[in-house]
Amino acid sequence: MIQLFKMAFRDLGRNWRRSFFSALAVGMALALLLLFASFIQGEMGMAIDTAIRLQSGHLQVRAKSYDESKTSLKWEDLIENPDQVAAQIAALAPVKVATPRLFATGFVSISNESAGVRIYGIDPLSEANVPYREGMISGDFLTPDDREGVLIGKPLADKLGLKVGDSISLSVNTSNGDVDEQIFTIRGIYSTKTNGFDSAIVFLPLAKAQAFTQAGNHASTVFVLLKDSSQTDAIVAALQNPNYQVLTWVKMNDLIVQYEDLANSYMVFFYLIVLGISATVIINTLIMSVFERTREIGILAAIGMKGRRIMALFLAESTLLAIAGIILGLILGGLVVAYFTKYGFYIGNFGVTGILLNDIIYTELTLNDAVNLTIAAFVVTLLAGLYPAVLAARMEPVEALRAEK
Repeated sequence: MIQLFKMAFRDLGRNWRRSFFSALAVGMALALLLLFASFIQGEMGMAIDTAIRLQSGHLQVRAKSYDESKTSLKWEDLIENPDQVAAQIAALAPVKVATPRLFATGFVSISNESAGVRIYGIDPLSEANVPYREGMISGDFLTPDDREGVLIGKPLADKLGLKVGDSISLSVNTSNGDVDEQIFTIRGIYSTKTNGFDSAIVFLPLAKAQAFTQAGNHASTVFVLLKDSSQTDAIVAALQNPNYQVLTWVKMNDLIVQYEDLANSYMVFFYLIVLGISATVIINTLIMSVFERTREIGILAAIGMKGRRIMALFLAESTLLAIAGIILGLILGGLVVAYFTKYGFYIGNFGVTGILLNDIIYTELTLNDAVNLTIAAFVVTLLAGLYPAVLAARMEPVEALRAEK
């Protein structure tokens, strides 16, 4: 076996440029696969994390009849005494924070311009607001007793030409079905680096939002963050109540999960295409080697080398090309992935409806993806060498010796 690999190494060295570029083709294919796999992993992982931090939490407790799609503000669809309910939930050991939130729809208007927004009534002191507080780029965060201040996202501020201290008209649907309009002052402008969220969400203190929408002492949901997401099912079981519905982050982000499954399905076809191209290069390289060495193959057969050993010789060559290609691929892919893990892809406003994507996507390569793609590249390269190896093994010695040089 060692002798076969020595011969294979020597044969590849005869035309080292062609061998190098063949291995490079395998390496670039593997590097590309690693990059795309890490991009999908990073994108989906960040989408889930962003959705949990900004929008869904690990859990939400709502009134049994609450319909999120309608953003109902009827009292019978809301949680009564939400502070009390939140305190009871927060007392559970796995819960990191539980805070009431009130949702409403409305319009921000200034001069002749307006934009539809979703209003979040929040407890400004809650730890759940850390992503918004850390995202402040100008002005100050809200205070619980503020009755005239709002926070708006940077994209909305840029769109309407607003800055801290400006006054805006905010219209909102109330609990009795009317529309109320009031003037507010912009206390601060925030950016979570998630355009889809920042361009649509306006924050009010919970007390003001309740008064503005005539919701009384009610909230749309109790937003819950856990210390460990693996405790989700246990908390759901502990919160079972005939008056409430408990939604998990998996249920609320079902679209992201479906999108990830779809993306992974399509990526399989992409992987096959890339590996198929690299396999074609290997096949071409080894077939050329077969025809260039026809007389040599004939001599080997004439002196007693079995067909299966000749076949093994060419498979050894494809193995060496595979190993060299994989080493190059891991180096190239590792460098590229490391770069984008640190600096990320800037995708700007690109996004999928219903999915919160950060403006910058950072790659994340898992050990499982790296191992699976490396094995796939190795196997495909070996299979690519199978046809040239069979072709060489089936050559008749007499005909091979008569071949022209």
